[in-house]
Amino acid sequence: MSQMEINRVLEQIRSLSAQTKLGTAQANQTPPAGGSEFANILRKGVDQVNETAQHAAALSAAFERGTPGVELPQVMLEISKASVSFRALTEVRNRLVTAYQDIMNMQL
Repeated sequence: MSQMEINRVLEQIRSLSAQTKLGTAQANQTPPAGGSEFANILRKGVDQVNETAQHAAALSAAFERGTPGVELPQVMLEISKASVSFRALTEVRNRLVTAYQDIMNMQL
């Protein structure tokens, strides 16, 4: 992975971290009118994973068509990013389900 790609991934992580901290500060003030901040952050995460997968599929199709400027390493990198994103999303989902089950099994 090139230094530019690593920097871009780190910037995305920092951006998400800043959004989470901002969401925590806003949650302490007043609840949002249109729904929970957690649901919005989760929806954005799912949308980003979907966009990554669509971009990888489009790049793969462009490579298969022989579009100039689309190289195999670039396609493989994007497919790997999409795969990692999907696995991370699946892990988040699994942890949320486990947390929900733990809460539901608590004695009152």
